[in-house]
Amino acid sequence: MQDSPTVLVPIRVLEGESIPEGVPELLSNAHVVLLGYHVVPDQTSTDQARSQFEDQAVRRLDDFTSMLEHAGATVESHLVFTHDGQQTIDRTSEKYDCLAVLIPNATRPIETVLVAVRGIVGTDRFVHVVSGLFAASDVGVTLYHVAGTGETEADAETLLDGIASRLSEEGLRSDSIDIEIERGKNPRAMIVDAASDHDAVVMGESDPSVTTLLFGMSADQVAKQFLGPVLVVQQATSDDDEPDSE
Repeated sequence: MQDSPTVLVPIRVLEGESIPEGVPELLSNAHVVLLGYHVVPDQTSTDQARSQFEDQAVRRLDDFTSMLEHAGATVESHLVFTHDGQQTIDRTSEKYDCLAVLIPNATRPIETVLVAVRGIVGTDRFVHVVSGLFAASDVGVTLYHVAGTGETEADAETLLDGIASRLSEEGLRSDSIDIEIERGKNPRAMIVDAASDHDAVVMGESDPSVTTLLFGMSADQVAKQFLGPVLVVQQATSDDDEPDSE
């Protein structure tokens, strides 16, 4: 079985966001990088905002850390005051080599997870995230693929069968893994529709920003339509940029 995957959980810590119901259990086998961040206006210095709001933000982060640790996760928390929230998320993910970023919507107890697979790129990371989070559980995993133009049924089956075999090698029961292949002109709608029968979604990004997912669908769009937690598996990057000062 794979070791615990590192998952970034970004929370706008002073804007009413919190750890939703079901998320601690979803991440019980993860190493969580908990990013509490607050976006300040350009005309306000981040140091000024920190001096004014740090104590309040730290108290909230401590509460969230306790929730995640109680469920079984290991947690390291970081507080950032920034002028660019998305840049902070991206850079923090890179710095701590996070395999996935979570959009933490509420969920019921996790019984089934939809894993939307596009192609072979990033397969290692998909396998690590899924096996690391769910191999020790009874969670059912559906490997879902929307076949592209010119892609044969045999090609699609070979792709998903290969991932299923690797997940089995990493500890998932073979009878807990299903394979689903569909065709259509609107993969975005098809994935969201398929997700409605599951408790969480695992997807991959198509560029170095966690805001954009495969098929050009943003993580926010998926989360708003699905209403459950979305794990965005990130591409590997060699960018060594540092996150905002903490």
